[in-house]
Amino acid sequence: MNEAPFAPRDFPWPPSSDEDYRQEAVVRAGNDLADRFARVRLLVVDADGVLTPGHMLYGPEGEALKSFHSRDGLGLVLARAAGLKLAVLTGRHSDIVARRCGELRFPPVKRGRFDKVEALGEILAETGCRADDTCYVGDDVIDLPALHQVGLPVAVPCAPQEVRHVCLYVTQARGGEGAVREVVDLVLKSSGLYGLALERLRDKAWQPTRAELSSDHGRGGDPA
Repeated sequence: MNEAPFAPRDFPWPPSSDEDYRQEAVVRAGNDLADRFARVRLLVVDADGVLTPGHMLYGPEGEALKSFHSRDGLGLVLARAAGLKLAVLTGRHSDIVARRCGELRFPPVKRGRFDKVEALGEILAETGCRADDTCYVGDDVIDLPALHQVGLPVAVPCAPQEVRHVCLYVTQARGGEGAVREVVDLVLKSSGLYGLALERLRDKAWQPTRAELSSDHGRGGDPA
């Protein structure tokens, strides 16, 4: 007996309205802070402790592994689809971080930079964004000088007290476990861009290519 061909069911997309998403952000962060998130045009994140849990696993030839969270990755894809500029600023010169950023298609990656204010200035120049419209997510005292420069400084919960003290928001999720996604969602939902990002996510032009996703079996192709 021949089965009927598969017919996908219609469903609402985006699942909620921009107004509902904005209210989610207000409930999470408060109205004033949601307004600050709405002004963000550039998201700069530290790598170890923010984009990763901060563990450094070494093999006989040096650093071997880092752990990234898939929800953070999809959040950064959504951010790019919504038009946000993205950058990673890290004190370690990690090829693994550069590779992950290549998969997610954002070029401003500053590695091996303890001079984070100078590196932040380079990112602002390269992206054409202002410090007041920038959110920086950090986790340790090395991030303090850069956190003082931006309009929206954010920390992860394990950051030292002096770091959390200068930040306007501390994520509920830990670094490497969804903290970056939490920040991206707040930016997009506060600004009315979350629905746009979801719409674009259905377009193959905004989705990672097969070559970019092939890193499980090697380097894959160059990022688009």
